[in-house]
Amino acid sequence: MSRLLRSSPSQPATGTERKPAIITPDLLRGWPLPQPDADGDKEGRGRVLVVGGSAEMPGAAVLAGLAALRAGVGKLRLAVPRSVALGVALALPEGRVFALPEAANGAVDFSAVEELVERANEVQCVLFGPGMTDEAATARLVQAVLPRLDGPIVVLDATALACLGLDPQALHCLEGRVVVTPHAGELASCLKADKEAIVADAAGTARQAAALFRSVVALKGAETMITAPDGPTYVNRAGNVGLATTGSGDALGGIIAGLAARGAEPLQAAVWGIYLHARAGDRLARRIGPLGYLARELLPEIPQLLAKLERRR
Repeated sequence: MSRLLRSSPSQPATGTERKPAIITPDLLRGWPLPQPDADGDKEGRGRVLVVGGSAEMPGAAVLAGLAALRAGVGKLRLAVPRSVALGVALALPEGRVFALPEAANGAVDFSAVEELVERANEVQCVLFGPGMTDEAATARLVQAVLPRLDGPIVVLDATALACLGLDPQALHCLEGRVVVTPHAGELASCLKADKEAIVADAAGTARQAAALFRSVVALKGAETMITAPDGPTYVNRAGNVGLATTGSGDALGGIIAGLAARGAEPLQAAVWGIYLHARAGDRLARRIGPLGYLARELLPEIPQLLAKLERRR
């Protein structure tokens, strides 16, 4: 596959292991995202593949794909069940859409494994999960695809996280090229743990999960904890309750995937993506109201936020 030269910027100073570093504009400016050459083309900003959707929830893949584009990725591809492929293509004309074999319940069929491996190895980042409604089938599909990926960063969200409940070592084959984005309930299911205990020690649990999964973990909540195995821990305190709305997680997954495809390492993509998503919610809360803004309305805010954070002081 074609690979981009990935950034390896020095991480900003962080707090002690017991005190996560708060994500701020100054922290992010000290940890800049990789930038395309002034005379570069769309290939220079990478390719994302969104694997998602179902007969019941095709729009989730659309939201995630649009989010990746708003985060600056150069080329977008989407792999969705055959029955919704045309609708997804019409809703998102900027993307290339692959129609996958479909099970009777409208989910992606397991026979799509070979095509997914081929398509995933052509891109810089793959996002699994948005709108995939059959948890067991999704877990089985993801488990079959992951060991055969030879380069892309992987982002797992929603039902795709179920593979970790079946096998906590399912991500070890990716050698750290992965971000998982569970909320407390999803992580409790993966770890066979108590949700209240996870909420009570979010930072500690995120560190334990990162070590167990060998992945970057973004544990979503009122305060989102982001950490990597044997790495620093960050906490996001931006955002508001309005972000707890349908489709919001799909948008977040797409933003992280887009940044990773542009060349950000997994931890950097997660930290920047979480903050951008939260600040977009803050903007909408001021303009529209603290409740009732839509996940799709977050996405036009992302380019302006990126430009502001990337501007030289």
